[in-house]
Amino acid sequence: MGGWLASDVALITGGGSGIGRAVALRFLDEGARVAVLDRDAAQLQEVVEAAGNLGERMLPLTGDVRSPDDLHRAVEATVERFGSLDVLVPNAGIWDHHRSLTGLSGKEMSAAFDEIFDVNVKGYALTVEAAWRELVRSQGNIVMTLSDASFHPDGGGALHTAGAHACLGLLRQFAHELAPRVRVNGVAVGGMRTGLHEAGVEPEDFTGPYVLLASRTNSATVTGAVIPADGGIAQRGSRTPAGGGAL
Repeated sequence: MGGWLASDVALITGGGSGIGRAVALRFLDEGARVAVLDRDAAQLQEVVEAAGNLGERMLPLTGDVRSPDDLHRAVEATVERFGSLDVLVPNAGIWDHHRSLTGLSGKEMSAAFDEIFDVNVKGYALTVEAAWRELVRSQGNIVMTLSDASFHPDGGGALHTAGAHACLGLLRQFAHELAPRVRVNGVAVGGMRTGLHEAGVEPEDFTGPYVLLASRTNSATVTGAVIPADGGIAQRGSRTPAGGGAL
């Protein structure tokens, strides 16, 4: 089968819904074989069904990105099924629904911090730890889902923004540590219609940059880069002033 990712094997975390699901289906269309990890088995089955005839090239895996054991099992199952791992997409994440500093008590902030950083930051670090050895063998690459909040305020609340900046730091450090065998890049997405957020465009509209960065032919010299896919939010601004006269 043709396509920019023909013969490649990808593993996508958080692939049961949202941008992860959209990237998984797009990678299939581009010729890849795709393993998808998610906590929700029902959503995984829906992705396989949505793939139609291409579903035979998909491997659904149930697991939690906060568990090193789950992630290592996912990598092992991917390699056992498809023979290699060429593209890793750390994508599983949660959002804080714009909960601001002034809207949280100390106890609420402490609990929310632990939850967001466990999934969004530690989850990414553990995902790469589980997969880097196979990616070195295949001279593969990593495409991380980032956020417009990795660069700008107001893509979420204080904790989401802090976690998004931390993920950008992980990307840059991983690109440094894994060079020259493994390329590490990212796509910084803006608001989209998912289970976490109802505003914005459809997740499918964000998938092109993932294909570009994952492609050995078209991005062989690119690492440590982030493609902004935020609909121009950096140019036009986000919303009205957050505090204003309410403080």
